[in-house]
Amino acid sequence: MVLNINKDKYSIPFDSRNITLSVYAGAGGRDAEDWALMLLRMYQRYAEKKGWKFILLDKKENEFGGIKHAIVEIIGKNIYQIFKNENGVHRLVRISPFSAAKLRHTSFALIEVLPMIEAKELPLDENDLEIETFRSSGPGGQNVNKVETAVRITHKPTGIVASCQAERLQSRNKEKAMAILRTKLHQLAEQEKVKTLAELKGKKIKIEWGSQIRSYVLHPYKIIRDEKTGKKWSNIVEDVLAGNLDLIYNI
Repeated sequence: MVLNINKDKYSIPFDSRNITLSVYAGAGGRDAEDWALMLLRMYQRYAEKKGWKFILLDKKENEFGGIKHAIVEIIGKNIYQIFKNENGVHRLVRISPFSAAKLRHTSFALIEVLPMIEAKELPLDENDLEIETFRSSGPGGQNVNKVETAVRITHKPTGIVASCQAERLQSRNKEKAMAILRTKLHQLAEQEKVKTLAELKGKKIKIEWGSQIRSYVLHPYKIIRDEKTGKKWSNIVEDVLAGNLDLIYNI
């Protein structure tokens, strides 16, 4: 089966597009799930400072308030251009708030940033999709927990899964989940330069040591380090985690 993507779009920059941003907790257990939540809040605060829309599409929490994963949509001006370098593993070093002995702990989380792809650019065959509905666990009032408004879509040829539970209406959640699925399929097509769906194979990044693109150190000193360029910023870690990302973006 041919992957039906408008190939003319491949040469067009996506810098002006809105994005989906996903956060996945990695190695580090409860600390990593808390770190994933910290990153999600950092991006939300940054978006709020910029006046952008920050829409939570899906989130899986742990029993302690941290998150295993979350996906959001960010809408504004030149969003992908600003966020595309966030793609990759982010590492945190700190005294663990969950350690009775106050031990230093290293946690990891994966950030995935994808430009939004229009339906006409990547039409999907309904026969390739497995669509499930379930009860939302997120905000939205009493209706959320009584009606199966949340939607999960599996792309059967590749196994890619996309879900959304942010909207009150099942039709809107399906629309959002389809949009997320298109971004993931397009990412694979870009990475692999494939011609057929059978060739699509996702390359999983290990969310652990050796994979990080940026390190945030809170103990024994305070520093942010870009692992790709070697650039360092001292004594601004708390400010950046509070949403002041312009300090490292140089905007």
